[in-house]
Amino acid sequence: MRYIAYIFALIAGAALSLEGAIYAELGNTIGKLETSFYNFLFGSIIVGLLWLFFGKGKISYVTEAPKWSLLGGLLGVVYLTVIVISVPLVGVGITMVSVILGQLITSMVIEHFGWFGISRMRMNKEKILSVVCMIIALILVF
Repeated sequence: MRYIAYIFALIAGAALSLEGAIYAELGNTIGKLETSFYNFLFGSIIVGLLWLFFGKGKISYVTEAPKWSLLGGLLGVVYLTVIVISVPLVGVGITMVSVILGQLITSMVIEHFGWFGISRMRMNKEKILSVVCMIIALILVF
């Protein structure tokens, strides 16, 4: 079952690179913020339809969720808008390596301290070496 999760994660990574390249071009045509708006409008319609037909949760409980857990939407907007701006400037490859490096460092810190209810997983030399290798990769492709 874990292998299926790895395959889905690889597909998600590929989708992000495709999305970055596609939205960079759309941003050149309609504008950067307009592209971000388009993405979230279209995505909201799709997810709304999926929720309508397949949703099993209780969205009315959103007021009971920890307030910090509602920041995901804001972070999604920041992420996508920065991608739309970055890809035309430095390319898909450098943008995605930078994104992955940011994700790797942030996830290591979150796991190390056990923030947001995540199980604690201490940093080790292998994890630190992976960050160093990513930094080297970023320097080499830049």
